Amino acid sequence: MSTHDRLLIIDFGSQVTQLIARRLRELNVYCEIHPYQNVTDAFLADFAPKAVIFSGGPDSVTRDGSPRPPQSVYTMGVPILGICYGQQVMMQDLGGRVEGGKISGGGGTAEFGRAYVEPKGRHDDLLFGWFLDGREQVWMSHGDHVSKLAPGFEVYGTSPNAPFAITGNPARHFYAVQFHPEVHHTPNGKTLYENFVRLAGFTGDWTMGAYREEAIQKIRDQVGNAHVICGLSGGVDSSVTAILLHEAIGDQLTCVFVDHGLLRQNEAEEVVSMFRDHYNIKLIHADERELFLGELDGVTDPEVKRKTIGRLFIDVFQNYANQIEDAEFLAQGTLYPDVIESVSFSGGPSVTIKSHHNVGGLPEKMGLKLVEPLRELFKDEVRALGHELGLPASFIGRHPFPGPGLAIRCPGEITREKLEILRQADAVYIDQIRRHGLYDEIWQAFVAILPVRTVGVMGDGRTYDYACALRAVTSVDGMTADYYPFSHDFLGETATRIINEVQGINRVTYDITSKPPGTIEWE
Repeated sequence: MSTHDRLLIIDFGSQVTQLIARRLRELNVYCEIHPYQNVTDAFLADFAPKAVIFSGGPDSVTRDGSPRPPQSVYTMGVPILGICYGQQVMMQDLGGRVEGGKISGGGGTAEFGRAYVEPKGRHDDLLFGWFLDGREQVWMSHGDHVSKLAPGFEVYGTSPNAPFAITGNPARHFYAVQFHPEVHHTPNGKTLYENFVRLAGFTGDWTMGAYREEAIQKIRDQVGNAHVICGLSGGVDSSVTAILLHEAIGDQLTCVFVDHGLLRQNEAEEVVSMFRDHYNIKLIHADERELFLGELDGVTDPEVKRKTIGRLFIDVFQNYANQIEDAEFLAQGTLYPDVIESVSFSGGPSVTIKSHHNVGGLPEKMGLKLVEPLRELFKDEVRALGHELGLPASFIGRHPFPGPGLAIRCPGEITREKLEILRQADAVYIDQIRRHGLYDEIWQAFVAILPVRTVGVMGDGRTYDYACALRAVTSVDGMTADYYPFSHDFLGETATRIINEVQGINRVTYDITSKPPGTIEWE
């Protein structure tokens, strides 16, 4: 993406650094996150950022050996914005002073959670649109705090425990804030980022229309005349990957759709129809339902379920992929958060959050090279690209669906009977959500069939059928979630429909567990 004006985010270990990048991408500014230890003088010269942001972090600048950027960042002549730990780094590096607090064992006053910043002194262009009502709500999370400003800096805002909550050196276009403008709890944070990128001279040239054209050319340059295999799950990421590749290389692409018998109602037919009939993409429909369900017969442990499905998927995918001649590349729907999380912050493998290869070790095992056309995009950008590519809005906005499918929504033993009951109940539930106009308000919704039978009365007769649990959560990124507050009328109506329309269920419950302590899925 070197054709765009680029902003560099130097990551000092904050848990919300990704949110900074998302806020900037929403402003059509291309940015990348890089751990501080990877940002060297040579890196800065090569990356040539138009502006730099220092993220927050858990360390203390009062500690010897604490994370710092290279000194050359301050002499590049580009605007810099320091956030929380990033503010403290800037002050310490440029001649100010930071007083230790709870983090470093000092006597300073910490500040965590909601706070209010009052304006002070002049209002630089960084704060255009701020303090219209006299003060601004912000989110603080710091133990240390700045006790003396670096030369050339002025105070623009204060809070009860942060006398230098907003500071700036307008001559050098260096700015720093003690709070986190990227989080939801700083309601006017987006305005601050808008002002910063405007001051830095960004024109907002990062659009999905431009990305589409650049990505197509990049795919053609990488692939040449070779053949590409794409594992198609039917989810948004793999679907957008497949359509983008098809637009770039046409019949050089073959998609492999593995039907493991754990999909939702009519899902396999919908995927095959869309890609084979509507988009005319070469598609292998690997109907392996009997294989997967046979291997899962009698399995109750959720980890064994996951590992069995993963192992079989790799075996089946490799078997079909080996039938495709001249295949040199494997396409994956890797996203930018996957790339970020796969980079170890401290340089050691033990703290890497997770590795991300959608089909396990297949690239190495099969001797294939990877094509990952979405690896610079966040999830919302993938949806925007899908819209740009003409995918139906109903498909782009689908809720996430786990790789193991209905297997982890069926605690206990998996049987064909229970899967069919689960598919029907889930279809009724999602139909109810759509009828009430709630689908787009919910991050994920599904039914889990419970491994218990309960006594019921239907038509003056005794029933002894399964119980099910409805699940619906709201979330931003899936890392944390809360249950959706359906009305009792909605829940009652939905329970009635499921019991009346789905043979095999006579009791409906609603799961109101948040994440944490629970998980979104049941297994």
